[in-house]
Amino acid sequence: MKFNIELFEKAPIIGILRNINEETVKSLLPVYFKSGFNSVEITMNSPRAGEIIQNSVKDFPKMNIGAGTVCTMEELDLACDAGASFIVSPILSSEIIKKSIERKVAVFPGALTPTEIFKAHSLGATAIKVFPVTSFGPKYIKDLMAPLDKIKLIPVGGISKNNIKAFFENGSYGVGMASSLFSKNLISKNSTEELSNHFKSILNEIQD
Repeated sequence: MKFNIELFEKAPIIGILRNINEETVKSLLPVYFKSGFNSVEITMNSPRAGEIIQNSVKDFPKMNIGAGTVCTMEELDLACDAGASFIVSPILSSEIIKKSIERKVAVFPGALTPTEIFKAHSLGATAIKVFPVTSFGPKYIKDLMAPLDKIKLIPVGGISKNNIKAFFENGSYGVGMASSLFSKNLISKNSTEELSNHFKSILNEIQD
């Protein structure tokens, strides 16, 4: 599967699923997709990540299904073989970027400083995961965008319904969200309606 950039840009949020079992992923993704989201990453440090990616790609062909926390070439190969359409890494690895390009998958390497971000961009990264931005906040993206305005930045870390709008107002191309998007409390309640309302309320913050 190829990463659908146009689809992503309609709802530029990557939902990060970490340590969630396949049964939960299967019940979660239809609600997520119907609520207007289309991109999700399964982290490679989750149990049976390769199988979850493979089955999700098969079950949800209209979504961008990717792999997260990719730090080694073995993880990259496993993710690509499972059909992931994009690769997300918390680190800047020239090997991971080059191999992703070879395997024709989108790649979002992790970087934090202007030097790292520019290097990742120069190596051919699709967009840059600015990580972790928890302690820096939305204004850091604005500071980066002043000199690096041609580079697509996807901040990750500490992004919630309360600050997501500010991240986009300060120049973010997209964002990555984990627990604030996939609320364990709401997931455990197993209420499709509550989950859907929660997802839509986050999307509304950036679509107003």
